Amino acid sequence: MSIIEVKNLVKRFGDITAVNDISFSVEKGEIFAFLGPNGAGKSTTIKMLTTLLDPTSGHITLNGFNTSQNADAVRHSFGIVFQDPSLDDELTAWENMEFHGVLYGIEKKLRRERIEKLMTFVELWDRKDSLVKAFSGGMKRRLEIARGLLHHPKVIFLDEPTLGLDPQTRNHMWNYLKELNKTEGTTVFFTTHYMEEADKIAGRIAVIDHGVIVASGTGEELKSKTQTGSLEEAFLSLTGRTIRADESTGADHMRMASKLWRGGNKR
Repeated sequence: MSIIEVKNLVKRFGDITAVNDISFSVEKGEIFAFLGPNGAGKSTTIKMLTTLLDPTSGHITLNGFNTSQNADAVRHSFGIVFQDPSLDDELTAWENMEFHGVLYGIEKKLRRERIEKLMTFVELWDRKDSLVKAFSGGMKRRLEIARGLLHHPKVIFLDEPTLGLDPQTRNHMWNYLKELNKTEGTTVFFTTHYMEEADKIAGRIAVIDHGVIVASGTGEELKSKTQTGSLEEAFLSLTGRTIRADESTGADHMRMASKLWRGGNKR
């Protein structure tokens, strides 16, 4: 059963077509990687999936809800971890979690139980009263993942979740997400520029370039299709070797977080 359905999705900005008639689906409980060079349409697609942009045309359903017609229900169905930090550095780790839980309308007793459980799992409970500005990059990333899972989303979106993390933290994070996927059936939709990570973690992979999905399948299927020996070589074969400009900035992610949390509090 598909938890995400994308049909004939198009997004234009004036004369520029950022996403050009793409269709794909993600099955419930799947770990799905969405790969593409900078500027390929990847971030624009994710913004439409997470209700931050309206499509020019086409349809998206997430957890059975149309993203354009039922944005609030869609927002309560997913969690998101942005590529750039979106925590409030002037709040403690606990306060960041509490604020998120309140905005999503989680009842106080349940909210407090989940905060303790999640922060314990990501090994930050002993730092719950510390200001986030004192945290390392890896600690912030672990807190963001805990925060994104606080309202028990059906889908978790991860935009470059392991960027800049050391191997130990990266391994711990993926072990947790795989366990969550296995035990609770949480669907994981992630982007990464670590091709080995995508090959190892994802059940299926879709590659987007110039606004079009150029290939999809398992890592082995993509390597076979391009007659290459690694996913990185397959990716380069599909998208070329030209360096691309980025699609978004850290400021964009802060605005995205603010919009999502405001929307998450609407009933």
